[in-house]
Amino acid sequence: MPLIRKTPDQPQPVEPPAAAEILDGLTGATSEERWAAARAAAELPGAAEALGHALRNEDDRRVREAIFTSLARLRTTESVQAVLPHLRSDDADLRTGALDALRAMPEATAPHLPGLLRDRDPDVRLLACELVRGVPEAAATRLLREVLQSEPEPNVCAAAVDVLAEVGGPAVLPVLAQCAERWPDDPFLGFAIRIAAARISSRPPEPHG
Repeated sequence: MPLIRKTPDQPQPVEPPAAAEILDGLTGATSEERWAAARAAAELPGAAEALGHALRNEDDRRVREAIFTSLARLRTTESVQAVLPHLRSDDADLRTGALDALRAMPEATAPHLPGLLRDRDPDVRLLACELVRGVPEAAATRLLREVLQSEPEPNVCAAAVDVLAEVGGPAVLPVLAQCAERWPDDPFLGFAIRIAAARISSRPPEPHG
């Protein structure tokens, strides 16, 4: 009688964790549990509020990074609102994480840029200039022209000039000149403006039609 080989038991499919289980994991007892939950939450469309709450209370750097990444992957207005407060943090890692997350979702961030560029905190306005790099060229030029015309801090003007050196067209050259006149005694800003103007002037004109 021939031997009948027993086939090994087929592995049973593993059910993905339920949404409630994932969200509960954001406040888990170990950093590994919270990290896994933060990563999984990127697949839950309504998870931004819970991720934002977890971020406010999280002190593990790796878990924070996972939370920022998931918020950026969600790319919703709620994601942006969860991230924005951390631009004001005294913690450099949190500020950097917030900036990177907002950069990763430029379309969701764009409606908030005018307000950020007029924020009462000059550090927030400076970071907002960096975020303008992610919006279309025409919108970026319009936003940063307004900064150069009204911004009271030369460091923020310098950040705007740095971005305009990459995205600005010839229409911003008079605004750059006016900004230089506003700050005649700031050698760094004057140098940045000269470099930006030279780069913009050397670009070939955009083709029409």
